[in-house]
Amino acid sequence: MLRYEGAVYRPPSEARSLIVQLTIGCAHNQCTFCTMYRDKRFRIRSLDEIRADFREAGILYGGHVRRIFLADGDALVMRTPDLLEILEFAKSCFPDVERISSYGTPADINRKSEEELVRLRRAGLELIYLGAESGDAVTLENVRKGVRREEIIAAGCRLRRCGIKSSVTLISGLGGRERLGEHAVGSADLISQMKPDYVGFLTLMLESDALIMDEIRAGRLTLLKAEDVVEEMRLFLQNVDSEGTVFRSNHASNYIVLKGTLNRDIPQMLRYLDEIREQGRFRPERARRL
Repeated sequence: MLRYEGAVYRPPSEARSLIVQLTIGCAHNQCTFCTMYRDKRFRIRSLDEIRADFREAGILYGGHVRRIFLADGDALVMRTPDLLEILEFAKSCFPDVERISSYGTPADINRKSEEELVRLRRAGLELIYLGAESGDAVTLENVRKGVRREEIIAAGCRLRRCGIKSSVTLISGLGGRERLGEHAVGSADLISQMKPDYVGFLTLMLESDALIMDEIRAGRLTLLKAEDVVEEMRLFLQNVDSEGTVFRSNHASNYIVLKGTLNRDIPQMLRYLDEIREQGRFRPERARRL
């Protein structure tokens, strides 16, 4: 049997993928809004462990695997020679695999040379999910993201130059009502500069033990209501310029299901937001964790 340590997280689009943990947890693990890896002590798994999982999965699933997702929080923290070996071994176990992807932090991406990234792409790493969270410098500092907006932009541009597709995640409401405008417009500028293949919005949802709850209880951060999220999204769409980027706001956390392609579908999405706001047709709170 494949061995998984703790809860395993993956992007919604990787629902049918084979998931193999290259690392356990997240090397940074200090973001105040995130509790995903709080119960894990970060470590990089040995190549023998990883190969054993791929070998076992090959026996179990054989030709049924078309996509592979490399977990946990930042598989790219591994040394490039080790990643290249893993990619080669994974393809030997699953010769019909169509896509291999992973999470990648901006710091991990920027630490690798462009030559290394090109080698990884040629070895089969096609898509990186990059958690930007916000394009507002103050919000990034407040949530202890551990990286500046300029570094996030640099990481996205580096992936594009090296031929690796990117899917960038932003979080509605992360700046609270206090920085709603700065978060929306700053995020639009971030995406306009990065021009990723995909951009997806989650909406802030918090566990009771998230560090950011201290800010909320102290009254320094005000959570957005559904109507505020619509205002924030309107500002983002009115300011973003990233022709051809596939846009999605259809995660279970979202109050509104919104999707389209930038910049072509922006007018249509803005009209839909107006309709939703006028009619009050938001996803109910009880349904947002389903």
